[in-house]
Amino acid sequence: MLARSILSAAALAGVAVASPIQKRDDNIDGTVLRLALTLEHFENVFYKTALQNFTEDDFVKAGYSANYYNNLKYISYDEQEHVKFIETALTAAGITPDAPCTYTFPYTDVVSFITLSSVLEGVGTSAYLGAAGLITDKNYLTAAGSILVVEAEHTSYQRAAVGKVPIANPFGTPLDPTSSYSLAAAFITSCPPGNKPLGFTAFPTLVVKDKLGTAEEPSQKPSDAIKRSVAIGVAVGGGGSSYKPDNQDHPDHSDAPPAPCPGQTITVTCGPGHESDSIPEGSFVTFVSGLAVVSVEGTVKGSEISAVIPKEASGQVYVFVTKSKITSIVDSEIVAGPAIVEVAPAPPAIDYNEA
Repeated sequence: MLARSILSAAALAGVAVASPIQKRDDNIDGTVLRLALTLEHFENVFYKTALQNFTEDDFVKAGYSANYYNNLKYISYDEQEHVKFIETALTAAGITPDAPCTYTFPYTDVVSFITLSSVLEGVGTSAYLGAAGLITDKNYLTAAGSILVVEAEHTSYQRAAVGKVPIANPFGTPLDPTSSYSLAAAFITSCPPGNKPLGFTAFPTLVVKDKLGTAEEPSQKPSDAIKRSVAIGVAVGGGGSSYKPDNQDHPDHSDAPPAPCPGQTITVTCGPGHESDSIPEGSFVTFVSGLAVVSVEGTVKGSEISAVIPKEASGQVYVFVTKSKITSIVDSEIVAGPAIVEVAPAPPAIDYNEA
């Protein structure tokens, strides 16, 4: 009843609440677990590869402390244990766990690795949150919630490490399974033949065209991995509020280009493999941020569409091109996406008169 009241209040306030993809059947716990394992395999390999490629000295030279490097090992260990846990759960349910795929990671150095990590951890957190409503077994739901908490901790830690506001939205942003899979698929080059299809078809890719607060190296040389935006269309920047870590674990990013703000215009374009596609006239740019799903009428020019960032957008925002104005993500309404853009949060307006 309380949850229903909260959602009703949000609707009355004009805020569209993000809801996951419609259920394919009455019990898709096995599919949700397999999708979770797909994402955890990816993160597990992502961190282990970086820790094998970069030494503690590499991190220190980039401005990060030995303590930060050691904490990365804890994050890597967490992802490893998540994989083991989900594999055990699938096996107990009589489902053969999928093996890890082969991935391509478009980072070139410590800074671009950490920047990409901050985005991917956000995606993982959103994926668990978005799948929660689909889980039918309460035991699975509790376990997924337990992992979600840790993924959110990773997200805040890595956001702080690149100068973003660690908690840039009062609410987590749920991401539906098809969108989560679409983002992960951009990094997958091949999978073992024994892995069965998950049943999701990736949406056409979408990238942010504007150079919105591109993350930079300490040398002020744009990071190639972020500059190219990769296949998921990431546009990142500083926290937008001069956030400075209160310790010496990471360098000061206060001189990084600011992230875009609500009211500014963003342009997205069809991504790799879809460059020749044309966006239909009358399409909308839909922003998913926190519990808000906001569609803004776009200006279409061939394979590009521009729209004003709405006031509800804050932090890591997922951007779609949709056929119409929508209040929840439904597969049939998606033209392309999601791309990811970091939107600067407004300064916190604290009312000290409120109890």
